[in-house]
Amino acid sequence: MQKLTAADPETKSPDIKTENLTKLRALFPELVSEGSDGLTVNVDVLKQLVGDQTVTDADEKYGLNWHGKRRARQLALTPSTGTLRPCPEDSMDWDTTQNLMIEGDNLEVLKLLQKSYAGNVKLIYIDPPYNTGNQFIYPDNFQDNIKNYFELTGQTGEGGRKLSSNTEASGRFHTDWPNMMYPRLQLARNLLCDEGVLIVSIDDNEVANLRRLCDEVFGEENYQATFVIRSTPNARTYGHVGKMHDYCIMYSRASESTETFELEEEGKDFKYEDEKGPFNIHPLYNSDESFHLTNRPNLYYPFYLDGTDCDAEGFYRISVDKTASTDTQVFPPKSKNKVQFVWRWGKEKARQNTNIEIVGYKTENGEYRIVRKMRHTSRTVCSMLLDKQYSGRHGTSEVETLFGRKVFSFPKPLALLETLLDVTTEGDDIILDFFAGSGTTAHAAMNLNVRDGSNRRFILVQLPEPVAHGDNTAPHQHETIADVAKERLRRAAKKIREENPMFAGDLGFRVFKLDSSNIRAWEADREKLAETLEASIEHLKTDRTEQDILFELLLKLGLDLCVPIERKKVAGGANQAHEIHSIGGGSLLVCLSPAIPHADLEPLALGLVAWHQALKPAGETTVVFRDSAFADDVAKTNLTAILNQHGLETVRSL
Repeated sequence: MQKLTAADPETKSPDIKTENLTKLRALFPELVSEGSDGLTVNVDVLKQLVGDQTVTDADEKYGLNWHGKRRARQLALTPSTGTLRPCPEDSMDWDTTQNLMIEGDNLEVLKLLQKSYAGNVKLIYIDPPYNTGNQFIYPDNFQDNIKNYFELTGQTGEGGRKLSSNTEASGRFHTDWPNMMYPRLQLARNLLCDEGVLIVSIDDNEVANLRRLCDEVFGEENYQATFVIRSTPNARTYGHVGKMHDYCIMYSRASESTETFELEEEGKDFKYEDEKGPFNIHPLYNSDESFHLTNRPNLYYPFYLDGTDCDAEGFYRISVDKTASTDTQVFPPKSKNKVQFVWRWGKEKARQNTNIEIVGYKTENGEYRIVRKMRHTSRTVCSMLLDKQYSGRHGTSEVETLFGRKVFSFPKPLALLETLLDVTTEGDDIILDFFAGSGTTAHAAMNLNVRDGSNRRFILVQLPEPVAHGDNTAPHQHETIADVAKERLRRAAKKIREENPMFAGDLGFRVFKLDSSNIRAWEADREKLAETLEASIEHLKTDRTEQDILFELLLKLGLDLCVPIERKKVAGGANQAHEIHSIGGGSLLVCLSPAIPHADLEPLALGLVAWHQALKPAGETTVVFRDSAFADDVAKTNLTAILNQHGLETVRSL
């Protein structure tokens, strides 16, 4: 029986240099750069990625560099010593929901989510601090971030460590911000699926640095767009220019695999109709001057139009082959700059669609054109989001209406998040927001699920940062921003249920809180060595519940935190029963009984085997016990042997 430890990731390199560099660049964009001799590897960055401490800041050679970058990269690679403790009492629909609301330092939470959610998230949206000269949570001590978290949130010490002051006077006006963002972006990238995207809200203060950070972490080839958001309908008049906008920067995990969707246009008017339905028309030629006769000669050819064959709608029959000497040849027109346009479709595709999806048409000035029937009720999202519904005032008003008072400053408007989510997610896609604020992202996901019948899942992460009461931004019952988010989700769910009584989708959420591991760390006290050794026999902390331990196992073994958990009593000897937890349909079987006597070993093992056979899990099953439950190593060996004989080969203890 092996002690439960996190398995080191295994890597396998191909033999060909080009494949090596391509795969390295896909995994670690910051590691590979383009030079005059092609792709090259920065050895110093490679050393840092594998934990080599010998590289100094002075060795940074290319790319976006700042004081502390090496340390920030190391921070992303440092394993977390924490866990996520379940809080059913704060949750909504705990037993059935697939959504998560996590309170804690998002850096540590991102580390803890790596195994369970790596490659599973479709959209990561974040609205980080804009670095406007105010303070934001950023620890100076990189040694133990769980300790930092307790101090920063006032759970230990004298009410919390002083937050980093990010004013120009500190001499670190920009460096603190990339130090905070860099490791979080690195960890976030690992969670995205190949089709997934990252969208980050930002303003002018750090938009340039954000682009450069994302270019390094995601690769500049994965940059997709910069949305300009009209955040203020009326310009702010301070300064030399009236500011009216913010940005959303969009990057993909893998550009060639990126999946996005068009926005539905409700109430769209159509001018024409045929047997297939309503349509509008659009010229078939490509009006982009970069596509022309010289570089696209295969897209330049004539259509033949019969000027005597016109239907009631004013459309003429056409052909790509000449059928009569009286047919009129129709070519693409030229641009105002005398560039010869070409068609959007090749000749074979045009032949298959003539007089079905493409027809002839006479313009008001008597010119013949070839037009395509446009039946779309959707459109591609535009990079300029200028409607008033995207303004910050709408976000503030929405939250005030929900609570009946002002509870949060500058929440993002629902329309913005609904647009971004609509374009990037569908079905049961997972959405992650690790700067969750008041919870707009989750609220928007709920609204969209009601609208289109999907079942998008959300994961919110928010630091339980105190809400300032002095400026009347929150009533006293909501002491932290995380409290505000949880209450908003409850109220939003209630409102949705009232307005959509037939909706049966998921409006709940499971709450977890960041804490130190349930597994006791070895801390020797040389002056009381005997007592220390005695205490270390029990590896699990005595103030933790079985549920705490179960969910830490899920994180360590890479299972979803919303995976189904069943419980069953299995009889032991002397009328003693042991509770067994089956997780994920039997992929994990856990017995956390504090004591398993010798007489209980065989009946307990056979009970586990019987339940495992009844569950019939698809893959391999792991069985876990409390290490201190066994009287000696012989007992552990005997139990393991019985389980192995019946096909349960992976048996561990903690």
